[in-house]
Amino acid sequence: MRWPKRFSHSTPALLLCMAAGGLAGTIAPPVGTAAYRVGQLYLVLVNMAAVPLLVVAMFFGLRQLLALPRPTLRVAMVLGFSLVAVALSGFGGALAGGLGGPGQHLPEVVRVQLGELVLGSGSGAGDMAIALFGDGKATTGGSFSLQELVPDSFFGALADGHALGILTGTILFGMAFSALSGEQVHMLNGIFESIYRALETIIEHANLLLPVLVFGTAAHLASHTDRATLDAMGGLLGGFGMLTLLLCTVAVVAISVRARAPFADVLSGLKTPMLVGLMSGSAVAPVPHTIEAMSTRLGFSRGVAELVVPFGMVFVRAGSALYFSMATVFVANLYDHPLGADDLLLIGGASMVAAFASAGRDGVATVGYAGIVLSALQLPVEAAVVLLAAVDPICDGLRNLLNLLAVCMAVAFVSAGLATERTVADTASLAASQTVLRFAFTRAQLALALGCMLTAATLIVLIGVGVGAR
Repeated sequence: MRWPKRFSHSTPALLLCMAAGGLAGTIAPPVGTAAYRVGQLYLVLVNMAAVPLLVVAMFFGLRQLLALPRPTLRVAMVLGFSLVAVALSGFGGALAGGLGGPGQHLPEVVRVQLGELVLGSGSGAGDMAIALFGDGKATTGGSFSLQELVPDSFFGALADGHALGILTGTILFGMAFSALSGEQVHMLNGIFESIYRALETIIEHANLLLPVLVFGTAAHLASHTDRATLDAMGGLLGGFGMLTLLLCTVAVVAISVRARAPFADVLSGLKTPMLVGLMSGSAVAPVPHTIEAMSTRLGFSRGVAELVVPFGMVFVRAGSALYFSMATVFVANLYDHPLGADDLLLIGGASMVAAFASAGRDGVATVGYAGIVLSALQLPVEAAVVLLAAVDPICDGLRNLLNLLAVCMAVAFVSAGLATERTVADTASLAASQTVLRFAFTRAQLALALGCMLTAATLIVLIGVGVGAR
């Protein structure tokens, strides 16, 4: 058991699986197809366990957070950090895209190749529809319904896997539950704790299939993705990848500063959730690893981590905002649409809206929400979404990685009081450990103590003599 776990969390091993999968997809597609199906089984198992895990983790996190000092301020910090992280990513991606110019000056052959890809996809990807009051069913291209945020049935949201509705119900239930006394909730706490550990165990064992997923996904991409398409969209992929890695590095540096730990130690502590998030393509798969890494390994509040990590995996969509903004710039340059400063600001703002609208969505389902930004510039949504969907499996892992590290930054900053409290506690404990116990006696107390000792010694001697005489 130890060897498969070590192999599934090893960076060189996963890179080797990726290379082998790419080779298998080129020369032996049936092998790659079989591995891809096993990998999808992994995602099914993870999602099956992750949804109830999100509920229980947020339940415990909310209860513990309300017991910490200044809980209202910490909740406000979570919301504020989510907004700031998404805004920086959206506007930063628009600015980087405007400076880098992905999609500009493409050869005519490349443009023809992309046009054939759009025409060969059949029907378009559909327009973006945002229905605030609807049945909550996804339409072509993506949709957002207020019923997903406030469901009429919590169990229906659980059955359908609507993350927004699940979080809403969990927060309301957790706030009501936290108002009860400890005696009233003692038994239920034990039940939830057992469920929590069981779900963690399921996900931990399911992650042993991560190398198979990486192998199968690489094989699937190698056999189904045209090399000409990758070359044509290389500007978008390269720019998005470089900027994502830069922002991820900044996030790890910020976490190391807050944790007062070396950069290498923080990177080592977060290695497992980063690998799972990058390679699995699932936003919920690294949740238990992230909570464990931020609390046990890096020393932040577990209550904060258990609340912020599930919440942030749904709402802190920094990677999605960055992707939407850079993808829009690429499409605008592809269609020779000039971009001014006002256009870049519009792209950044619309990317924020699209990122929050896509909350609870993963994978290719996220691509449809790019239509919000594309529509703001009156760009062809259907054709653009087809192009983005062709390379989205490559960008999905990078989006998840940036989202994950943004969530970890939120945990670090929301636990701002922890460093001060820990410093005070450490100082107090150190002072207590260095305190010398002093015994002071008056002369009368000292004489009385000596008298008692002499009396006790005399009695012991007399008792010994009496025992010996018998």
